[in-house]
Amino acid sequence: MGKISVEPYVRASLNYLAAANEKPFSYAYEPPPGVRWSNVETEAREVTIRDLRAAGDDLSLDRAGFQLLVHQTAVKNFWDEDEVARVYYPESIALLKRTTGAAEVRIFDHTLRRRVPGVESGRATGPDIPRQPAARVHVDQTAGSGVSRLRYAYPEEADELLRHRIAVVNLWRPIKSPVLDAPLAVCDARSVGPHDLVASDLLFRDRHGETYNVTYNPEHRWFYAPSMRTDEALLLKCFDSRDDGKVARFAPHTAFIDPTAPADAPPRESIELRTYLIFDAEQPAPH
Repeated sequence: MGKISVEPYVRASLNYLAAANEKPFSYAYEPPPGVRWSNVETEAREVTIRDLRAAGDDLSLDRAGFQLLVHQTAVKNFWDEDEVARVYYPESIALLKRTTGAAEVRIFDHTLRRRVPGVESGRATGPDIPRQPAARVHVDQTAGSGVSRLRYAYPEEADELLRHRIAVVNLWRPIKSPVLDAPLAVCDARSVGPHDLVASDLLFRDRHGETYNVTYNPEHRWFYAPSMRTDEALLLKCFDSRDDGKVARFAPHTAFIDPTAPADAPPRESIELRTYLIFDAEQPAPH
């Protein structure tokens, strides 16, 4: 393998949402004949992406919307779905409770990704092709879908759960290391303006979800963990019902091509758990 960069930052292109005249949409499954997968157009912008390890405690989940943790997992084979459910789920719940102070953690799904050169970003195109790294700046939930997704997952309990502060947090981890190919870049939520986040429809067979695509803002502050290891995990804030200006609510993120990576870098493999954190603090329920 070629030389690994140890620079404190890289300059790289990220794919932002281009100007559009209609609400962006994307299908999460193959759409009906004659219907396009998505109307989203992107524009590449070169940005500085800094080493988040050098920033210290300032980059915490509630300040910046993301946080790097060191955590050794007991999982031997992440492609074994039974082992993930049996081993990784409970150890991740314990980690999230310990790190965030949440009273309860509920995992509502997970995604395994392995980059296959030439396959479109974010998509699995067949039974033998895994989900691809998502190479567009986005947030997994919106202010509305953070609530509606909980109602979909827990319809009988939703009203009671929404009496509390809730947050959607992804736990992202490489399952092969070091990550040199298609690393994950995360944007400091404090640098994101409200008009940068564009609500976009995500269409499933049985429901309509919503995500944020993100338009370019030169104030955005980007970070990544160079050569991220399997004993490291990254927390990503995708929604927070606390809306008092004191905590990060949405942290944009994207895979990107690191121009300093060696040409023979092995394809990135990763897993992300999507979780609801429920806190003891009560608040008026969102509508």
